[in-house]
Amino acid sequence: MQKYSHIIWDWNGTLFNDVAWCIQVINTMLKKRGIKTLENIAEYHNVFGFPIVEYYKNVGLDMESERFEDLAVEWLEYYHSNNSGGCGLYPGAAAVLEAVSKSGISQVILSASEQNNLMSQVREFDITKYFDEILGISDIYAKSKVAVGLDYIARSSVNNAILVGDTKHDYEVTKALGIDCVLIPNGHQSKNMLLLQGVPVLDDITCVIEYIVKQP
Repeated sequence: MQKYSHIIWDWNGTLFNDVAWCIQVINTMLKKRGIKTLENIAEYHNVFGFPIVEYYKNVGLDMESERFEDLAVEWLEYYHSNNSGGCGLYPGAAAVLEAVSKSGISQVILSASEQNNLMSQVREFDITKYFDEILGISDIYAKSKVAVGLDYIARSSVNNAILVGDTKHDYEVTKALGIDCVLIPNGHQSKNMLLLQGVPVLDDITCVIEYIVKQP
C-alpha cells in the first residue's frame, strides 16, 4: 500500500525548467531601467523569493515610483514572448510522471501562475493525462497558492498528500495545507536555502520515484 494517496507538484522550477529564462526576463527589465543585472544563477538565488513584490525590491526595482501591478504585467509580457524562452521539462520529468501514474498515486499541479497561462504551458508537453487537476491562481500577481491548495484539499479525497517543490514558499504552502513536503534544488532557490526548511531535499526530480513511489 502506498504511503501517499496524492502528489501535488509545483510547476515552475520543479517540473518546468524556466530558471534561466526568468533570469533573462528580469535582466531585461533591469537593463531597461539602468539597474545592475544579475550575472549568474547564484545571484538570482540570493534575491528570489515570495512574495514577488519583495523579489522586485531585492533586485533594485523602485517600488515607490512604480506600481507592482504594472511591473507584474511587464514581466509577464516578456516571460511569454519568444515561446517562454523555449523552456522545457526537466530531464526525466515525464518519465517520473509516468511512473507515478502507474503506481496509482493521484497527481495534481498547484502553481502560483495564472490559470490560463499555466494550462497553456502544460499542454505543450503532452502530460495533462497524468494529472487529476491543474490548479493555478486567478490573477497574474503570484501572491500565493495556499487558498487554491486549501480548496483542493477540502473538496477532494486526499488521504495523505505530499508536495514536491523547489522553493521555501512551497514548504510554507505545505504547512498551511497540513501535508508533507520534499524539495528539489534545481529550481528558483538554492540547495542551502532549501536545507534550512528542515524537510528532505532530493538531488533532482528523478529521485522522486525512489523517495515517494517506492517508500514503504
